[in-house]
Amino acid sequence: MNITVEAQNFPIEDILFTFALTAEAAEVFDGCNTLITGIGKVNAAYELTKAIQLKRPALIINLGSAGSNAFRKGTVVCCRQFVQRDMDVRGLGFAQYETPLSGLPVVLEYGLNMDDLPAGICGSGDSFEMGHQATIYDVVDMEAYALAMIAMKEGIPFFCLKYISDGADDQAAEDWNVQVHLAALAFQRVLQLNNVTTAARV
Repeated sequence: MNITVEAQNFPIEDILFTFALTAEAAEVFDGCNTLITGIGKVNAAYELTKAIQLKRPALIINLGSAGSNAFRKGTVVCCRQFVQRDMDVRGLGFAQYETPLSGLPVVLEYGLNMDDLPAGICGSGDSFEMGHQATIYDVVDMEAYALAMIAMKEGIPFFCLKYISDGADDQAAEDWNVQVHLAALAFQRVLQLNNVTTAARV
């Protein structure tokens, strides 16, 4: 089985599928190279860096649940722009979300796009956001920024899909518990894992 990205065929065995939680992968991805990072940017950065050292993948695919008040629950959103939503050093004169002295823009743009899927800007932070009001990002998770940044620095193609499980509002926790188990089935359908290939482009 291959996944085709910008006219390149990536054998499934050379792809690393990353998830924060086992529940987001379920049994759908049994037999694939999967990495369960745990929750949060620090865990994600550590586990992906370690995995790359052990075996460098040809493609990193990040799949997981996310909140949004811009997309309906059950929507699969393709993200190739990322914001570190809990970085705030405005007190020293830096822009909100800017990582001081990193040379990185506030909105990190890195990754592959998929036709026919809505595009989102993913804000990653070490909090479960339940009162989303920011306008710079419209998808909320806890890991993707760190994964995208590492993939970019390592020069490894990166592809990120988020399943909208909740509205990032006061009902988020209840909605997430109900919806998260549906994520793997949605990713299986979008990636056509039973039909060998999926088309994506830079």
